[in-house]
Amino acid sequence: MSFSSGLAIYFVIWWTIIFAVLPWGLRTQEESGRVVPGTPESAPFRLRLMRIVIVNSVVAGVLFGAFYWLMQSGYKLADFPFLKVPGT
Repeated sequence: MSFSSGLAIYFVIWWTIIFAVLPWGLRTQEESGRVVPGTPESAPFRLRLMRIVIVNSVVAGVLFGAFYWLMQSGYKLADFPFLKVPGT
């Protein structure tokens, strides 16, 4: 796998995982008891984007590492019985 292919795959994994990581530890304004006038009660009280980006990068890195290990150890999609690959 080339560097650019690995980077593209990591980016796809990172972007997919961000939607799972975004709600982790999120407190709404309603839960905190401090609703800013003019905003919905479901708005985040304190959005910690840097923490979300770091956690997401770690989770995506672990998943990419598992993917890379599987690809380098010689496994193919046809080796997994629950995945039906046409033409194999």
